[in-house]
Amino acid sequence: MRWLCFLLLVNAAAAPAQLAGPKPLRFDLTALEATRDSFVFRLGGEDRGWAVWQYAIQPREMAQELVYTVTSEFRPLEEERLRVVLNRLSGEPISTFHHIDMFSPKSDTVMVEHDLAVTRGAITGRRRVGTKDGTVKITPVDHPFPPGTVLADYVFMAGAVTNALPGDSLGAPAYKEFADSLTILSFVAEAPTTVAVPAGRFDVLPLRSGGFRIYTTRSAPRRVVKGETLDHRFSFELVHSGPVVAAAE
Repeated sequence: MRWLCFLLLVNAAAAPAQLAGPKPLRFDLTALEATRDSFVFRLGGEDRGWAVWQYAIQPREMAQELVYTVTSEFRPLEEERLRVVLNRLSGEPISTFHHIDMFSPKSDTVMVEHDLAVTRGAITGRRRVGTKDGTVKITPVDHPFPPGTVLADYVFMAGAVTNALPGDSLGAPAYKEFADSLTILSFVAEAPTTVAVPAGRFDVLPLRSGGFRIYTTRSAPRRVVKGETLDHRFSFELVHSGPVVAAAE
């Protein structure tokens, strides 16, 4: 859901002004349990696709990794695969792979992809863009990655934002994977409420950013259960949660 990242990230030009005020945005990845969550996409009240988000915990020597994977289909425009590896204890990103196939007759672009890793204060790798004539353009990536920076994909880890209280404005520097630039990922925590989705009723804390609102549970198991545009035209809702399905690395 590349477009969701765009909705949630503030303009880089406005970042310095917004950094001065917000409370630091913290992601406690240890609060996320291993799970496989299924969602339905709705546009204008009609089902338009699905997504499966999986959070898998992998022990490593002296550390733990959180492997977040996504497969989704937003009919008739996009299909995607995403894999983000994070240090579960420190919250730091390790790598990100994102592949999107696009089917819009109005666009010459049919595929975008990045394959990136964070090492020694930089994010490096490559970006690929495919067009209808079969051409694939490959662009190398080597961008500074300051300490404390998160990935734009952390929007999907909103359930791990455990330091948000109603009324808080929170922000953190973020790297936009498809744009190769730094910006600010920010949330405003709204009043606690209860939402009903196909998976049940949940007590949630709404987090608003840009033109989007994400609903996260206020207690364990912490997870995202719903997201919607502020005009309510588009939404995604949790349908089912189940055990992690092992996959080849």
